[in-house]
Amino acid sequence: MFKRLIDWHLSQWKDHKYRKPLLIRGARQVGKTHAVRQFSKQFENMVEINFELAKDAKPIFEKDLRPERVLRELASYSRTKIVPGETLLFFDEIQAAPEAILALRYFYEQMPKLHVIAAGSLFDFALEKVGLPVGRVSSMYMYPMSLMEYLAASGNKENAKMILENHKNEPFSEPIHHLLLKLVGEYSAIGGMPEAIAKWVQEGNSKESFQVHHNLIASYRQDIEKYASKHQLALVEALFRQIPHMIAEEFQYKNIHGEFRKRDLAPCLDLLCKANVIHKIQHSAGNGIPLGAEANLEWFKLILVDIALCQAALGFDLSTWFREPGLEFINRGSISEAYVGQELLCYSNPYQKSDLYFWKRQAKSSTAEVDYLYEYNQEIIPIEVKNGDGRTLKSMQMFLESHPSSSYGIRFSAQNYSQWQKIDSRPLYSVSSLAHEEQKMALEYLFI
Repeated sequence: MFKRLIDWHLSQWKDHKYRKPLLIRGARQVGKTHAVRQFSKQFENMVEINFELAKDAKPIFEKDLRPERVLRELASYSRTKIVPGETLLFFDEIQAAPEAILALRYFYEQMPKLHVIAAGSLFDFALEKVGLPVGRVSSMYMYPMSLMEYLAASGNKENAKMILENHKNEPFSEPIHHLLLKLVGEYSAIGGMPEAIAKWVQEGNSKESFQVHHNLIASYRQDIEKYASKHQLALVEALFRQIPHMIAEEFQYKNIHGEFRKRDLAPCLDLLCKANVIHKIQHSAGNGIPLGAEANLEWFKLILVDIALCQAALGFDLSTWFREPGLEFINRGSISEAYVGQELLCYSNPYQKSDLYFWKRQAKSSTAEVDYLYEYNQEIIPIEVKNGDGRTLKSMQMFLESHPSSSYGIRFSAQNYSQWQKIDSRPLYSVSSLAHEEQKMALEYLFI
């Protein structure tokens, strides 16, 4: 089965001296349940309760939350012995049983040796009702499979290792460079959703993966009824339908077709963010860390959870990525920008909610925009994603001149590695070079 970055983090959590019950958070179908089941092989046994399927298990948590009684009844319900230190207790779709979320606190306080993991694609909605046991529970955020995970899964480990080991950013030979770009093209077509990658790896038929994309889009649409109220349904559906046409652009509510008002659309947009179906890229002045301290919450761009799902929603012919990847990087510039944003999330610190930021200066004389601002090694790195050769970097230069604390910027494009003044040019396949420190260790694990 596929190795994932989260596998390494789960192993670290298992043996941590101050381990807490763990919440795995992320969009539907990014691989949360599968990751936990793979991880369970490190235990004598696992008890898994899916609260959407096992509705009759909910009353176990409604009488009281005493861990001894709850475990005793869960053992009886599952017909499996639960032994702290030997058993992994897994609550899936825990948002369907809010009392079980509260029980996590008491497992931590009274049964610290018990390994407990909970997951749920719509978990954040349940928190509005019961809250999160602060200081008693850890969170781990999960995203679609990154390019590096895709390469590991698709038999391209050596190519991935070559990218990761290029610490000096030395140019690859042109044949190798074009091969790696071709693999980025494949990933751009297949995307990072595990089921779509599995179909591609097992069948070698992209049409099977493309069908998965459409099935997942339909699944996300069906989910809307689970978290939107009746009067919000039409608004959320309108947003979900039209946002793919606006990715990587400054979002304006007036561009949503229909008789809708901003005050009605804004909370509906927040619902899609809570469901992790979309991610905001918020404007920041970029003068210091954290970037969120200078964020303008009213000024943002959007990307979907996965670039392949976005293109499928737009009706694009994804097969062209296999034939002419270089041309597609030029023709689908917004997809390349979204790809870099998706990669930055995948390689961010999984133990905290990661946000994306961009910078733009609006002046009467000129405007300047940088696609992403990224915190790396206690420094703010401006990032631009360029189509073609991407020779014009005036906005990047303007940012660096006005932000002396940023010592350099990065351009991601279809070009090979190079450097000019304070600008590092790196190919699109090298976003993993900005991986968070612990993610770097997880990346090494992928290729053992």
